[in-house]
Amino acid sequence: MYNGLLHLHNVLRWVILILLILSLFQAFAKNQGLKKTSLWLMITAHITLVLGVSQWMIGDVGLKMIQKSGFGTVMKDSVTRFFAVEHFAGMLIGIILITIARGKAKKLSYGAASWLYLIALIVILVTIPWPFREGIGRPWFPGM
Repeated sequence: MYNGLLHLHNVLRWVILILLILSLFQAFAKNQGLKKTSLWLMITAHITLVLGVSQWMIGDVGLKMIQKSGFGTVMKDSVTRFFAVEHFAGMLIGIILITIARGKAKKLSYGAASWLYLIALIVILVTIPWPFREGIGRPWFPGM
């Protein structure tokens, strides 16, 4: 079950990135379709957050690792720190920015929404465990 949730979490990463880039372009172009795209982006981001929090709580690289090794030990190792703290915090910040941007998009405040989406995209791109990142890399599409 854990692996299935991890695969779903990974697939939704791509959905979020596609919708986020689309929302960013729509906000910069002042496109009316931003309302609908931003809604789907926010829904997908929140579902992914719920999956991620559940994995963090029941998986081996989150809360269990902190409880087992101690917070100080986890913070000293860059790999364990990434999954226990940095990935979680970065994605939470990105999803908060997406949620705030959705509120701006609903009011058709394109300028504010576009900057919030841009910052969210940067934060999310930095905190994704890309395959080329040493020690923390995950496959592009696990299970395939």
